[in-house]
Amino acid sequence: MKTTVVVALLFCLPACVTGAGTVSQSMTVKAPLIDVKTLSPGIHLDIRYATANNFTGKRVTGYNAAKCLLHAPAAAALAAVAQGLRSRGYALVVYDCYRPTTAVADFMRWAADSDDQSTKSVYYPDLDKSALVPEYIAEKSGHSKGATVDIGLLDCRSEPCIAVGMGTNFDYFGAMANTAYPDITDAQKAARTLLTEAMSARGFVNYPLEWWHFTWKAGSLPDVAYDFPID
Repeated sequence: MKTTVVVALLFCLPACVTGAGTVSQSMTVKAPLIDVKTLSPGIHLDIRYATANNFTGKRVTGYNAAKCLLHAPAAAALAAVAQGLRSRGYALVVYDCYRPTTAVADFMRWAADSDDQSTKSVYYPDLDKSALVPEYIAEKSGHSKGATVDIGLLDCRSEPCIAVGMGTNFDYFGAMANTAYPDITDAQKAARTLLTEAMSARGFVNYPLEWWHFTWKAGSLPDVAYDFPID
């Protein structure tokens, strides 16, 4: 089925590892993203923004289904990472992939609501909510380009698979989420290294302030941000 979307040239946010954006330009195109599960059925999905289990405390606008959509080359690279880790007894769990720009706007509305502190104890216990923008939440997201993923690890060496401790929860706002943060256990450091090295081998670059955040950089992709809902 064809999907018509409005796209804009992406401004690169501070938390993004892609190149700098230019002045936005609206245009209509067919979405070129594919469902990662069609290439790698064994990838586990825990798409947080399609549920209330995220820092906003509610399902985020644009996430009508729990899917991981990416440009085909990035999807193929992620599938290769999953295959390599599977041979070692681990699996990938995906928290987020393509993110509509309307979802990013939803984040900004949440960040501006100082009265809503319902998730502070879990996601930003040591920070004032006013400090989250732009240090942790930016007005433009690299996820909207379709080549950035948020992921973790599962240990599947015995059944059932269990989540690998990474030192913080996904989307934790604070220094402890930095990939090279020193004051975590040796096992947590090893898990971060395993994930980073596996992703790097397939062309993904880690954003060093978030152990879970990777952008595929091995090839050329359109420098556009998409805004179609995930259905």
